[in-house]
Amino acid sequence: MAQTITQKILSRAANRKFVDTGENVWLNVDILLTHDVCGPPTFDIFKQEFGPDAKVWDPEKVVVLPDHYIFTANEHAHRNIDLLRQFASEQSLPNYYDVGTDRYKGVCHVALAEEGFNIPGTVLFGTDSHTCTSGAFGMFGSGIGNTDAAFILGTGKLWEKVPESMKFIFEGDMPEYLCAKDLILQILGDIGTDGATYRAMEFDGEAVYSLPVDERMTLCNMAIEAGGMNGIIAADAVTEAYVKAHSSKPYEIFQSDPDADYHSVYRYNVRELEPVVAKPHSPDNRATVRSMQGTKITKSYIGSCTGGKLTDFMLAAKILKGKQVTVPTNIVPATVLVARALECETWEGVTLKKIFEDAGCSIALPSCAACLGGPADTVGRSADQDVVVSTTNRNFPGRMGSKKAEVYLASPLTAAASAVTGKLTDPREFL
Repeated sequence: MAQTITQKILSRAANRKFVDTGENVWLNVDILLTHDVCGPPTFDIFKQEFGPDAKVWDPEKVVVLPDHYIFTANEHAHRNIDLLRQFASEQSLPNYYDVGTDRYKGVCHVALAEEGFNIPGTVLFGTDSHTCTSGAFGMFGSGIGNTDAAFILGTGKLWEKVPESMKFIFEGDMPEYLCAKDLILQILGDIGTDGATYRAMEFDGEAVYSLPVDERMTLCNMAIEAGGMNGIIAADAVTEAYVKAHSSKPYEIFQSDPDADYHSVYRYNVRELEPVVAKPHSPDNRATVRSMQGTKITKSYIGSCTGGKLTDFMLAAKILKGKQVTVPTNIVPATVLVARALECETWEGVTLKKIFEDAGCSIALPSCAACLGGPADTVGRSADQDVVVSTTNRNFPGRMGSKKAEVYLASPLTAAASAVTGKLTDPREFL
């Protein structure tokens, strides 16, 4: 019987030949991810349910990446890190990446890829809604609550309903003024924030496969903004090259059957699309940048799991080289590796770091930073009157700090162009 890629991966995880959409199955989990916000409550529930001396099902498969409220003086944030340390020590967890040490990595979703935990054909659950980012590697990645995570900690399994799939096909050659962010914001504007609720969002087409891994991660990252259970792109030679460079683990590549059943199929020609933003206060509040041209901004923010990868900064550098920003502009690398890359990767012979510094940007330490508002001393946190253009994934009231701030979600190209002019600006003006 025909299956989608998501069904095939879940079949493997359930030790079955076939699983039907809507069916509930026990899944064997390959990796469980948690971080400093959800780790402590997850560990508490685990001890309550399995006993104070219980051991996790497989220490090798638990990955703990503190990243949300890291570089802050907030005592509650520090307490959470202490609790992570304590649990990692009690359980002898080899994949705990502590803050303030040379093991610290940065934003969990990007660090998972860098550290070789994203393996095609596997199942990853994380206590973070953007765990769907990992679907860019031809695997199943989905966010769960602390209680489900605690159950996985004790058993290595989770009872899940197999989702229906929606397919989004992007045909044509990607123009230089478009990014993955524009594609996913286009989809969100079309289907809304509940248009893919509890469904798999499968991305396909020549434009998608022309994208580097970083950009594919952006597409899958925002599946959750449509209510999606997971985003997924079948692995190809680009995926395999990345995986082999970061891991020696075996993997299995799955593809959707040509006659697989889909809830719905959407087709786009990328040549007919243009740069877009999500206006306040919802990721599906789409408008073309051209129609918003001239809207004054007070800040530009380029960072997060969605917009803080090396490719995002290469795109921003194309516009910022030789220019000056006219509003405070934060460059926030997702990970330590990305931060290091800014010092050696170049655009037209100049390092990215120098391009950003010469343009007047502030470069912050790698973390989630202002993407999730956080403590008052979080880098780039918005103030009451701020109008921010941001490469992050959410723009609900208070998401980046103040409930009165306005956040426009945009691609790195649009965020960089707008930083130069001080108002929302179509990147085609600079390319």
